Amino acid sequence: MYMENKSASDIRKTASWRITIFLVLTLLAVGGIIFSLVSGAVKVSLMDIIRVFTGSEHGSIWAIIWNVRLPRTLIAGLVGINLSLAGALLQGVMRNQMADPHIIGVSSGAGFFGIATLVMFPTYAYLMTPVAFLGALGAAMLIYTLAWKNGANPSRIILAGVAVSAFFSSGTSGLLTFYSDRVNGALLFLVGGLSARSWPHLYTLLPYSIIGALFALIAAHRMNILMLGDSDAKGLGLHVERTRLLVTAVAVLLSASAVSVVGLLAFVGLVVPHAARLLIGNDYRILLPATALLGIAVLTIFDTIARILFAPVELPVGIIMGAIGAPFFLYLLRKRGMQE
Repeated sequence: MYMENKSASDIRKTASWRITIFLVLTLLAVGGIIFSLVSGAVKVSLMDIIRVFTGSEHGSIWAIIWNVRLPRTLIAGLVGINLSLAGALLQGVMRNQMADPHIIGVSSGAGFFGIATLVMFPTYAYLMTPVAFLGALGAAMLIYTLAWKNGANPSRIILAGVAVSAFFSSGTSGLLTFYSDRVNGALLFLVGGLSARSWPHLYTLLPYSIIGALFALIAAHRMNILMLGDSDAKGLGLHVERTRLLVTAVAVLLSASAVSVVGLLAFVGLVVPHAARLLIGNDYRILLPATALLGIAVLTIFDTIARILFAPVELPVGIIMGAIGAPFFLYLLRKRGMQE
């Protein structure tokens, strides 16, 4: 009877519930990875995968798993982690459930500089990640500059982010108009996809993912304090604006590194943190690891679906995420309007 009378929020705070959810999310993440490895034009069994990893398989199956599917799956997992953590951090920093790297303009800044590199300086494509990071950082600084008035109010940040996103999107369209002969190479970048992603892309992404995830976990306690509100956070000794800027920089690093590898993949940072928050609660010490696990599951599963849905034609995963994320964003917008 006691458990029946508990609110959903109370249940999410119990140790047994959190352990259960973490086990489920871990199984989903592992299941998504396995689903990605076994699915495709060539059917691969779980035993084939085991033989590849134990070194007893060296034929065509080994080449398919090791050279094609494994790096792509690992990249999908890392991108899922990066974008999901970035979304969770931005939603906390801005105390706005609709905050997302793509929506507020951070990804648009990274995308503009990434597209500029692709179409104007294709020989320097190896510099995509640092260039995208600088673009995302520049977008974030511009957003804060526009939103600053006796402090950076979260609502003003969202509005400034929408304007900055529109600005960089216009710049991207202009670049593609002037360099129309090179548009084909940029199409996948614009919608977000993992086609032809392999080990070099993984090696590029991995250090940024590790650094960003570590800093995100370190900031979890400060995020909990920040969620109390600026005045309460200051009363507890937290330097609010500095914390907000540093956490935003971590979110920029995570999202920009993902954008540089898979392009403008939208809505992952919006949908995944919300789903994790509904399951596990608002404690960032628990929420961030749960968000990372769910991010792995979501992107590996949906990328695999995009790969096999219309086989042999491969659909960019960004199209599927857009089809899911756009209605979810409208739902949040309507829910926010009803609350106001």
